[in-house]
Amino acid sequence: MRAALAVASQADDSADIPVGAVIVSSTGAIIASARNEREATQDPTAHAEVLAIRRAAQRLGLWRLEGCTIVVTLEPCTMCAGAIVLARVARLVFGAYDDKAGAVDSLWDVARDRRLNHRPQVLGGVLASESGALLRAFFDTHR
Repeated sequence: MRAALAVASQADDSADIPVGAVIVSSTGAIIASARNEREATQDPTAHAEVLAIRRAAQRLGLWRLEGCTIVVTLEPCTMCAGAIVLARVARLVFGAYDDKAGAVDSLWDVARDRRLNHRPQVLGGVLASESGALLRAFFDTHR
């Protein structure tokens, strides 16, 4: 989670919400990382999780990220939770809960929906206070 927080904290001049994600291989190596780039790229799908999944798949040459863990500073939204399921990521670890758009525990539970053919293991609330503080600081300066 500390690596994901470091990615989220990377200074830039965009108005992107500071969410960071890293993907860790089954051997424990970080194989991809990303932060939100929606404002920077004007791409509504450029969430940290989606970008990290794309980068990990490209690096591995596989779209199935079996055995991998995604660590993200904020509870994934519906799109990102779906992407995690579709990429066959083995584990999802997230920091702060998202009461407005969280789709892993707060509003929905897409990642563990028994109707889907893949369900990653989920661990939420890891370093939630640090993740939440980063988000609050961002919104305090952008509201």
